[in-house]
Amino acid sequence: MSDQHTQQNPGENTSSLVRTLLAPGDIIREQWSTLPRVAKWAVGVIGFGLLALLPLFTPGFLNTPGISFGGTMAQFAMVAIIAIGLNVVVGQAGLLDLGYVGFYAVGAYTVALLTSPSSPWNIVGVDKFLSSDWAWLACVPLAMAITAIAGLILGTPTLRLRGDYLAIVTLGFGEIIRLMADNLSDITNGARGLNQVAYPRLGESEKLPNGVFSSGNSTGVANYGTWWFWLGLALIVGILLLVGNLERSRVGRAWIAIREDEDAAEVMGVNAFKFKLWAFTIGAAIGGLSGALYAGQVQYVAPQTFNIINSMLFLCAVVLGGQGNKLGVIFGAFVIVYLPNRLLGVEFLGINLGDLKYLFFGLALVVLMIFRPQGLFPARQHLLTYGKAARDLLRATPVKEHTS
Repeated sequence: MSDQHTQQNPGENTSSLVRTLLAPGDIIREQWSTLPRVAKWAVGVIGFGLLALLPLFTPGFLNTPGISFGGTMAQFAMVAIIAIGLNVVVGQAGLLDLGYVGFYAVGAYTVALLTSPSSPWNIVGVDKFLSSDWAWLACVPLAMAITAIAGLILGTPTLRLRGDYLAIVTLGFGEIIRLMADNLSDITNGARGLNQVAYPRLGESEKLPNGVFSSGNSTGVANYGTWWFWLGLALIVGILLLVGNLERSRVGRAWIAIREDEDAAEVMGVNAFKFKLWAFTIGAAIGGLSGALYAGQVQYVAPQTFNIINSMLFLCAVVLGGQGNKLGVIFGAFVIVYLPNRLLGVEFLGINLGDLKYLFFGLALVVLMIFRPQGLFPARQHLLTYGKAARDLLRATPVKEHTS
């Protein structure tokens, strides 16, 4: 052979190395797709069980020295819920939403406005509508409903737009919500925010008069961050079951068709606008749930939290994990939350690496867009409800020979 064939280009070697490093995502996906449904349930139960025990038995290499690991996992649960909701909009239906943080803000402010003593709309108290023990739990479905209505109101006039135009509109929506929260000082208390937001009252005792979810439970491994993580993990399981059933239904198959080619989907009889509105509304409700979780955990809501940077981080979690893959975006959310907390306080050449999270995420996205634009764990969608069973049946059926 000639030297041209025997010598390899250094650029090709680098590309091959990066693809080799990213290959485990394909291996995991292939193995997962071949498992029967019962085996997937068993793996899921064991996996989420081990994940729930992680704050109690944290490996040394995984611990976050600069911050409570339970608090890190609680933050991860909130971002994972956001990533699942945004994945419905971006990953399933193919709608580029850059202002998803606006739904997160609506959910958080709904709980804060109804439960904070600083709010003129507070309905918690002895002589008011809600008792403090059940206030947060009662406001969660309200936050989801109001956020879903906000998604419906936003989506109805704008979902006929596509691509960059839709992205600009949603980006404006996120900024409008933040600016309204900042300027309506008579209602939202402006930049000072709303404090003493309600939270679940559970496990009250002499040692913990406000329960295990209060910030007073800040010592030990089962601190309030761990309890919030467990609550968020339970919500994640419920949302995964709901979204998974939707994906396997006619609605999910319509989302996939719209994402791949909206014009072809409409020609085949899919009402694209209706199904896009479904995705937008469901995704908004899930974002509102995460906002309610944030308001209860932090017990303080201010407009500075709901900026465009956080919206980009949420989208980054979806892109990193793999658009359309529910478990993949959860992994992306873990990376987005864990990496800055793990590097918090770690210095290199006098630079705090925790402050460079945007640089790291930007470099990661550049590498992914070059070598693996579908994300670490790309989704494999089945447009047929019983597609796997049909393929297995065809393989098992012997081919009859026809004689002339």
